[in-house]
Amino acid sequence: MAVSSGVFSSVFVAQPASFVNPSPVAVVMRAPAKLPLRSLSITAASKQATETETETKKREPRGIMKPRRVSPEMQAFLGGVAEIPRTQALKEIWAYIKAQNLQDPANKKVIICDENLKTIFAGKDRVGFLEIAGLISPHFLK
Repeated sequence: MAVSSGVFSSVFVAQPASFVNPSPVAVVMRAPAKLPLRSLSITAASKQATETETETKKREPRGIMKPRRVSPEMQAFLGGVAEIPRTQALKEIWAYIKAQNLQDPANKKVIICDENLKTIFAGKDRVGFLEIAGLISPHFLK
């Protein structure tokens, strides 16, 4: 028996519904419209073209990865490098701190500055590791 109403015109029930003894109900719905194959192949082709373009063309570094000119104090600390990305400068500062064993033994989050670090850390004797990014920021010129 087919049930048809204004709202559910595409639903068919094989047997009438019983509230006492439920019986299996077969529901058949209309399949969604299929996309034409031509549009799918264009999408796949454009995706492949985009992937090959990004593989062959390297993206220019941006933000903290972009090399910037540094102040004379930072140049002296880094060994005369005129331009360096902020991330690389931070790596070199941390390498220096580890090599010279300048972390406070009681609290590893605090760095005890020697004369070289004082030149780039605004003359401070002790610096927290979260302060480092803020203290080196003025050394990167625009």
